[in-house]
Formats: sequence, C-alpha cells, structure tokens
Amino acid sequence: MTTTTTVPDPIFETDFMREMLRQMRALDSYGVHDGKSVEQLLAPFVLTKEARAAIPLLGDPDEVTLARVRAFYNAIAVLIEKECGNMAVPLVHLSHEGFGRVIITVGKLVALDRSLRDVHRFGFDSFSKMKTEADKQLAVAIELVGRHPDVADL
Repeated sequence: MTTTTTVPDPIFETDFMREMLRQMRALDSYGVHDGKSVEQLLAPFVLTKEARAAIPLLGDPDEVTLARVRAFYNAIAVLIEKECGNMAVPLVHLSHEGFGRVIITVGKLVALDRSLRDVHRFGFDSFSKMKTEADKQLAVAIELVGRHPDVADL
C-alpha cells in the first residue's frame, strides 16, 4: 500500500500569499469555503491563457471578480502598512464596465496608483506571477514611502 503526501508549495508560505489567504477568508462571511485548501481558495486568481481566451473581450465584471480585485490590492496595502508602520488605505474605483483605477495612500502620499481595465478578465498566469506582480507593486510603494516619509506621516 502506497500513500502519497503532497508537499505544500513554498510560495504559500510567503507574507503576500498568507495575506491573500486572510483576505479571501474575510470575504467568506458565511463559511462556504471552510475546509478548502489554500490552492482552492486562491485558484480563481489564476487564469490560464486558455481560460482568459474563453472570456469575451468586452464584459462587465461580476461582484465576485470585483471582490478578488479588492482582495489583491487590500493585501498589498496591508503589506505596505506592515513594512512602513503607517496606515495604508486602498481605494478601488471601477466603472460597471470594468475600467478604473486603484490608489493606495499612506498618509497624504499616493504610494500606489494603477489604472485598471478589463477587470472581468482579472487574473494571473500562475501563483508565482501573481506574487511577482504584487512584489513589484509593493517595492515601488515602499520606495516612495521611504523617499517621502514627511508626506507619508501626515
């Protein structure tokens, strides 16, 4: 009799992925996803090229997709706050067509400003690419806060 044990992917032990898990669990106020693995909870963030191609170019994002976008940027805001010690506030503003922008402020400083489009197709090729994108945005935001601490402290 052989038993197989799965070794958890080390990417799920990173601060960003742990925060993403917290954000997704926070969205589950009724406990619908209790008992699901980390991979299952975060799976909607991964869109293969085939899955993305199956989504029409034009479309309105549903509430579940909007919640995922907010969770992604909330996680980045939490990590900015953790790193710099000042409150980071995310603001996601989207039209019903899925166009808009996300801004994360720290004090009076705009630490992150991203235009969003085609939000109904929001996702990443893999968990690794999602983490890489978050790390890039986090690095830029932390660098801005470091360059302008007087504005971030207001």
